[in-house]
Amino acid sequence: ALLYKPIDRVTRSTLVLHDLLKHTPADHPDYPLLQDALRISQNFLSSINEDIDPRRTAVTTPKGETRQLVKDGFLVELSEGSRKLRHVFLFTDVLLCAKLKKTAVGKHQQYDCKWYVPLADLVFPSPEESEHCPQVHVIPDHELEDMKMKISAIKSEVQKEKANKGQSRAIERLKKKMFENEFWLLLNSPAIPFRIHNRNGKSYLFLLSSDYERSEWREAIQKLQKKDLQAFVLSSVELQVLTGSCFKLRTVHNIPVTSNKDDDESPGLYGFLHVIVHSAKGFKQSANLYCTLEVDSFGYFVSKAKTRVFRDTTEPQWNEVGVPAGLAWGCVPAELTHPLSSQLDPQAVQTKNWHMDVIEMNGIKVEFSMKFTSRDMSLKRTPSKKQTGVFGVKISVVTKRERSKVPYIVRQCIEEVEKRGIEEVGIYRISGVATDIQALKAVFDANNKDILVMLSDMDINAIAGTLKLYFRELPEPLLTDRLYPAFMEGIALSDPAAKENCMMHLLRSLPDPNLITFLFLLEHLKR
Repeated sequence: ALLYKPIDRVTRSTLVLHDLLKHTPADHPDYPLLQDALRISQNFLSSINEDIDPRRTAVTTPKGETRQLVKDGFLVELSEGSRKLRHVFLFTDVLLCAKLKKTAVGKHQQYDCKWYVPLADLVFPSPEESEHCPQVHVIPDHELEDMKMKISAIKSEVQKEKANKGQSRAIERLKKKMFENEFWLLLNSPAIPFRIHNRNGKSYLFLLSSDYERSEWREAIQKLQKKDLQAFVLSSVELQVLTGSCFKLRTVHNIPVTSNKDDDESPGLYGFLHVIVHSAKGFKQSANLYCTLEVDSFGYFVSKAKTRVFRDTTEPQWNEVGVPAGLAWGCVPAELTHPLSSQLDPQAVQTKNWHMDVIEMNGIKVEFSMKFTSRDMSLKRTPSKKQTGVFGVKISVVTKRERSKVPYIVRQCIEEVEKRGIEEVGIYRISGVATDIQALKAVFDANNKDILVMLSDMDINAIAGTLKLYFRELPEPLLTDRLYPAFMEGIALSDPAAKENCMMHLLRSLPDPNLITFLFLLEHLKR
């Protein structure tokens, strides 16, 4: 890892130089200097890539053929009903699943082979089969979120200890705790199935956090399967030699948790990343296309949002808003079975306005806009300048004007969701089309008489999105600025009876429109 650092530095500075050149006018005196610097960096990197000896990533079979390591990495396998962390190795003709053996200190580490499948015998199930995983026990989101909060709290403690020149033993203890929590998260958060069949009957199931990663593995295997491969069985000696070579050949050395990373790395960005995926161009043939948004937050990519599927097209126009994705260190691969990734520049991202961008790779161009709101800013609300509409206007003003207990927009959106959206998978999670949401917002603000007709024709996810937008744009939270800190303290109480008393007392202290709307929403969410 240490030897790799200088190369990593050059890789990063090459990307910076590339961006600098893009924004430097051609007649600027620095332009030719930047061009030279970029050329030197790129030549250096390509010469290093040529120097890497393919023999160091290969093992010789007893028949004298070379078996090259193509890809390896850590994956979670569902084995006998429980989740196990495995190190998976893809060679030119075989996929091998191993686990690192526990060894005494100072002893040479070794892998233990759990199973292998010759690529000639490996088949992928149909998309329907591969998505259907009844036996997977999925950990509830709130438990995963609680664990992330714990990890963040421990991280802060480690930073505090370091700043105060704390005892190294205390820091080590905290780091150990953080590693245990991150390991739990790594094992329990993946839920995207990746199934592999052996023609001879046995099936294996991995769980991944990222659609992007799943397509990478699948494509790497399919590419190798295009060659003329023969089926075979490894003798115990051959298997031992192959498993023995894994330790030496592996390219991924540490499990992907942030505790394994250097302390001097950027602390990351915390807050909300709003993304609108507009369109994609460059597909040669029609297909069913969707875009997923993934964020690299705990050392590995996690799916955060998905657009609708556009059927049978080469130019999908989504114009969909991706759910605000809580973001720590940022990459956004937009996945169209074509992995595209964008490194977030903390400086560029932190503007108040939407910033349009295009990612291009393998001839595919994806247009998207994004806006980052820091955690502190995301809690600040800006009241509407006009008092005539409903968005950004105090709930008490709206209910008084309408002579109602619950705002009309809340009643109508909830009624429509209960009519058409109760059976909808991912209601309130899957985002609606941004232009539809803005159209509904304008109609409610203008109190247009065509509201009901428009609602009955509108996509149900856009209606759910409009309701969420209404609450997000209130000039103060539904639980009010005044009582918000007390609610936060109340929810942190450990005694259930005290917590319930505190909450009931606080709810009764809310103004009537807030309380009645809150209970109305709660009943709906319960249904």
